[in-house]
Parts: sequence; structure tokens; C-alpha cells
Amino acid sequence: MDLSELYTELVLEHSRNCANKRLLECATCSKRGYNPSCGDDITIELLIEKDQIIDAAFTGFGCAISQASTSIMIDLIKGRSSAEAQKLADIFLGMIKREIKEEEELEPLGDAIVFQNISNLPARVKCAVLAWRTLKAAVPEANSH
Repeated sequence: MDLSELYTELVLEHSRNCANKRLLECATCSKRGYNPSCGDDITIELLIEKDQIIDAAFTGFGCAISQASTSIMIDLIKGRSSAEAQKLADIFLGMIKREIKEEEELEPLGDAIVFQNISNLPARVKCAVLAWRTLKAAVPEANSH
């Protein structure tokens, strides 16, 4: 299976069957991300205890790319420290900007690596990065409480 087939399969899977799309009743942090250029509007909720992301979820709506990227991100950050989540966001954003290209550097992204070529579709970049930028804003805010 080539990367474009895997991309299509993962985007469809995560945008349709979204176990991560739910309210997180016990969230310690909630951050909204909005993309005015296409209308994607999500809220990421995190449960952080002792600098550990115990649980994460999101609500909102948007295109399949934003929904799938958010769901994949949440799968990746659950159980990680705030610093690890921030590092994953940095790697993802670096990949999208084509600043990080080496496979071994991208390995921590797991399934999120399927968005590597989204930069070839400039109109879709904001959709793919919305959740990751929202996470980068949410984690420091959560840790300041």
C-alpha cells in the first residue's frame, strides 16, 4: 500500500469512526481552534494530572482532514507528558513546513506521518495543522493553572 492509499484509508477511518470525538467531562483544559478560511471549528479538551495527559478528546466540526488529524493527534498524546505532546506538535508542524524530512525524525508521529505530503495541497494545510496548533496553545495554558 502506498502512502496516498494509506492516507486516504486513515483519513476516512478517523473522520468516520471517531472514538476521540466526545465531551471530556473531567477536562482540566479546554481550547478552541478555528480556521476561518474553511470553517473548521474544534475544541480540544485535556485531562492533565501531574504533567501527564491522562485523557484527551475533541468536539466540533470540520472537513475530513481536520477531523482525522485531530483524532490521530489525540491517539498520539494520550498517556504522554505535556513536554512530549509539545514535541510531537513541533515535529508535526516541522514536517508540514518541510523542515523535518528524515524518516527517523518523523517516526514518533506514527499514523500522523500520512499528512506528510499535505503541503502539496496548500488549501488543506490549515485543516491538517489546526489541532496541532490548538494543542500547542492549550498545554502551556493547562500547566499554568
